[in-house]
Amino acid sequence: MKLLRTIALDPSDTFVFDVAAEPGDWAISGVFRFCDCDPAKLIGKHRTAFRSGFLGVQSWGWSTLAQVAYATEDDRRALVQLLASRLVERFGAPDFAIASAAAEEEVAFADSLCTHPLGTVIAVHRSADDGEVRESFRSLRLREGQGHGKAFSFMEVADDAEPDGGLDLADTSREWSRR
Repeated sequence: MKLLRTIALDPSDTFVFDVAAEPGDWAISGVFRFCDCDPAKLIGKHRTAFRSGFLGVQSWGWSTLAQVAYATEDDRRALVQLLASRLVERFGAPDFAIASAAAEEEVAFADSLCTHPLGTVIAVHRSADDGEVRESFRSLRLREGQGHGKAFSFMEVADDAEPDGGLDLADTSREWSRR
């Protein structure tokens, strides 16, 4: 089984988010953290988290990137339980059963993003239009022979085709959307 973990290629997340996720946190979309605000009125670090952050469940911080990682069934159960606890403690969920159902849904959505090989890096972009939030996800992969040293060593993968050796930002890449 595969789930998402936060990844930090450089210290930039510590500057762009109020709280940066610890590298290696289990990650989910976390868009529910913005359910009680108007995204159009967000500014600064809160706006950045809305637009491009994955939520690290352990640290309750944000990460620009998440990586597809191996997970056991025990890891998944523990993640659902931790997220449910956080929803009760930090979000005021009425009880653990309701929080567990919501946590299960969030983890299932994160799992649905893990159709790529282990190590694939996923980025998110969120926008709001007429009160509706849209999330788009892109997969990134390392250039052949590159390690996780530099963010610019990544290339976007378009429709699972082999890359041509360069990154074309104008080219559309594979996207998943959730409304």
